Amino acid sequence: MRDPHTLSPISLVLQPLTGQRSASSGGLLARTAVLLSVPGLLMAQTTAIPPAATDLGRVEIRSNRNNDAEARQESTASKIVIGREEIEKQGDSTLGDVLKRLPGVTVQGAPGRGGAIRMRGLGGGYTQILLDGERMPPGFSVDSLTPEQVERIEILRAPTAETGARAIAGTINIVLREGRKATPDDLKITGSQEHGQGSSMVNWVHNLKTEPLAGTFTLSAMDNHRDDQSLTEIDSDYRDDQLRVSESSGRRQGVYANARLQWKGEQGKTLTLMPFLIYSEYAAQGRIDARRLTSPGITDTALTDNHSRYAAARLNGQWGQRLSADDRLEARFGLGQARYNQHITQTAVTSTGLLSNALDEQRFTDRNTSLNAKWTRVLDNGHQWVSGLEHEGVRRVEEASAGAGDDSGNLKASTARWATYTQDEFKINPNWSAYTGIRYESILTEGQVGEDLKRNKSQVWTPLLHAMWKPDPAKRDQVRMSLTRSYKTPTLYNMVAPLRYSRDYQPDVFPSNVPTQPDRVGNPDLRAELATGIDLGFERHLEGGGVLSANVFRRNISDLIRYQTRLQTVPWSSQQRWVSSPQNVGDALTQGVELEAKFRLNQAWAAAWPVDIRSNVSFFRSKVKDVPGPDNRLDQQPSMTANLGGDYRLRGMPLTLGGNVNWNPDYDTRRSQEQWSYQGLKRVVDVYGQWRFSAATALRLTVSNLLPRDYETATTFNTGTQQETARTTDRNWRNVQLRLEMKI
Repeated sequence: MRDPHTLSPISLVLQPLTGQRSASSGGLLARTAVLLSVPGLLMAQTTAIPPAATDLGRVEIRSNRNNDAEARQESTASKIVIGREEIEKQGDSTLGDVLKRLPGVTVQGAPGRGGAIRMRGLGGGYTQILLDGERMPPGFSVDSLTPEQVERIEILRAPTAETGARAIAGTINIVLREGRKATPDDLKITGSQEHGQGSSMVNWVHNLKTEPLAGTFTLSAMDNHRDDQSLTEIDSDYRDDQLRVSESSGRRQGVYANARLQWKGEQGKTLTLMPFLIYSEYAAQGRIDARRLTSPGITDTALTDNHSRYAAARLNGQWGQRLSADDRLEARFGLGQARYNQHITQTAVTSTGLLSNALDEQRFTDRNTSLNAKWTRVLDNGHQWVSGLEHEGVRRVEEASAGAGDDSGNLKASTARWATYTQDEFKINPNWSAYTGIRYESILTEGQVGEDLKRNKSQVWTPLLHAMWKPDPAKRDQVRMSLTRSYKTPTLYNMVAPLRYSRDYQPDVFPSNVPTQPDRVGNPDLRAELATGIDLGFERHLEGGGVLSANVFRRNISDLIRYQTRLQTVPWSSQQRWVSSPQNVGDALTQGVELEAKFRLNQAWAAAWPVDIRSNVSFFRSKVKDVPGPDNRLDQQPSMTANLGGDYRLRGMPLTLGGNVNWNPDYDTRRSQEQWSYQGLKRVVDVYGQWRFSAATALRLTVSNLLPRDYETATTFNTGTQQETARTTDRNWRNVQLRLEMKI
């Protein structure tokens, strides 16, 4: 068995920062004291003789905050822009921690453990996530990015023709760092502690200062140790009640690098290249203890071993050329490859039938290409007409090893997507602006599992209409309205996934399984979900910065896709098996209200301290029409989500303090006539303090998940004759992080 703590090339880079695996807080502070001696050499400044004064006329200096606010204010479609200042304010170690505080955004899973990013509480696939305006490549996770790699985050609540209509909940566009010639390099060195485990991270952002090439290079390296603990209680009326305790200790090491290189030529010619590289390794060992509650003397123990490796490389490029004073042509391309290899073993130490030996492997290679062209023309009367053509191809090759034996076969699958669109954004008069667009998209998915060839094709037309009304053009109030059509296509894995057996109930040992641990297969006959949406929003942009906004939305969804668990006759077992597969289950609707307030406290009360307040609260409601109530909501959609945060720079001291509270209530979801799920209350408190030694050096202390709370989930299956509930409690802990921030 491989020792997960064996040194690798990555650990050699980070070893001086990590020290011992279970570093004490004193050791962390000692290492930080050493690091603090480094910037002393960097703080000396050379006094230069200023040049003779020159009259430059009127000069405007704008901060990023103003630019972000203007981009939001001037967009006809509802848009929120989060820039570098707000991204780095809290000192987050992952991008998911930044996103969870944004209006209407939720992150699935236990606090601090990462999870799917969702808007408006809607499940996976409803939120479109873009990287520099391009769809995320297969297998890519937002948690693979660090906040230091991101220039800004754009949130569009309603789809547009250019960004794409596979966005029933909305779109999150993550724009990577952009180089600035006059900006010094950023270097951040971080050490953290969680449940006695020490972790380290280094982030470096280098800005190129050459001509005619400009740009930036970002490098992040991490060595992260983490414990996981969970307890599962199984309450059943047709088999013995059980209790399972799972524990594991894992180590993740990774290196992430990206760059943005831009060349500017004559006559408006530009070439931008954006390479991106990721490499990460994960190793964890653990054990599972199981016992029957009716017979406490009957216990089982199994040892687990988990190894995985992920490597991805991608190159995006963009060529722009001005054809005339009113016309511009842009061409974008992308190509990339990702490899993933995971090996999980479960070895039973004792054998009483509660736990069994299991092997689960997944090895796949994804290759993807994209080619897009966009033509922009400025017309009379303020019209800006944009048209484009897009092509994207994805190919996956997966070896047969998903714990399903020879029945699964090798998987070879591909997706080809074509799209064309046209849109016009224009001003009707000083009070009204409008946007009209239409988009056509065709997606062909083909896959071969063993000897079976599966094929699915979807074609969707999506008309889009947005409008913005300013009651008084001289003031900052505005109302946005949207009437759109959007859609969600089945994923490649929804349609052509190979058979995966239940880990504890493999057919060669257990001919029949249980409904809470079903086998899983794909469904090639799925249809795309279509949604008609209405958005209505009001915004007031405050003088001196800040915004107050309220947004109301509704989506009517047809052909909803949901995993259903049914007892079926199957070819891989002599007895009927419980099988989970995605199905189109009918129509659904979702609606909600999103409120946001960002302002400085003394803007509302003159005598108050100048505390920057960041707050938002969203309320959601949904219903799946063909599932009886109550709680027949869309999957994993909470009834609300809320954030309250603030930041304050102390007077007379170079100290800034701040924090945030993120809260999601618990809720039940009725998934079908027989199946329910439960998501527990989630409350996350994060606080930080930053001491600035100089304009170039600062020390930041961040405490994430200050008041840790166990996270509960549950699944219940009741057929009328059989009932079983599996309830899981996941532990999580406080994370203390110390970071040295330097500009060099």
